[in-house]
Amino acid sequence: MAFTTYAATAPEGCGSRKVFRCGYHGWTYGLDGGLINATEIEGVEDFRPEDFALMPVKTEEWFNLIFVNLNPAASPLRESLGELPRQAEKFDFAGMKLFERRTYDMKCNWKAYVDNYLEGYHLPSVHPGLNRELNFNAYMVEPYAMHVRQFSPIRSAQPGDTTPRRYQDASENLTTDYFWIFPNWMLNCYPDNISLNIVLPLEAERSLAIFEWYLPERDHMSPAAKASVEFSDQIQIEDVGICEKVQKNLHSRSYSRGRFSVKQEKGVHAFHRMYAECMREKSSAEAPECN
Repeated sequence: MAFTTYAATAPEGCGSRKVFRCGYHGWTYGLDGGLINATEIEGVEDFRPEDFALMPVKTEEWFNLIFVNLNPAASPLRESLGELPRQAEKFDFAGMKLFERRTYDMKCNWKAYVDNYLEGYHLPSVHPGLNRELNFNAYMVEPYAMHVRQFSPIRSAQPGDTTPRRYQDASENLTTDYFWIFPNWMLNCYPDNISLNIVLPLEAERSLAIFEWYLPERDHMSPAAKASVEFSDQIQIEDVGICEKVQKNLHSRSYSRGRFSVKQEKGVHAFHRMYAECMREKSSAEAPECN
């Protein structure tokens, strides 16, 4: 198995510029990457601006997102995504705009966070609020070559149930879909919003989760928009707490690896297989782009 990895990284800044300017010595570049002006370079013999253009990189767009791959020999993004575009097309991401971004500094290895993301096993114990919204008994996990899809029908309010729900009028085909794409980015698709999260390793036992929430622009000023973020934020706080406990308990002298739940941990098992294969290929220098 050869990996073409479109790893996600943290964004820095946003907006629109007519030129790129280096923050170190002030060299400026056009939007095509060509060098426009090099400061204090007078007197350098045979200096040719065309020799110092920015390095081109592969970029592709999908689902309201721009992807960058530093490997010039990488295969097209769509080949890496496999069935994901078809599975996610029912959600109107193209009609949504960025609403808010938050970051979470976590005392756990990034792989512990991915493990946690890839199973709904902990839903009743760790996420009581989310568990009220989803049908845990119908929770499904589908591993693919380079991603994992998890999805669940949204529970409709039952007669006599006075518990407030986010989706009071849920229909049978209304689902929540969670997509993890190897190695470190995820899409959480709800009927009224989509969130993107990226997990970045900072240290062996410290990582950063970056969340971005996207909603239809017409909803940005509504109380429901803020409620969507706060609901998701509570879930993330619960996940951070359990991941940090798991990381701490991995050091226990009584710890021994367990077994996978056939039903609930297919996604975790798929991630471990992908990661192990990636490390084998990297160690044999067959896949230098696999990071």
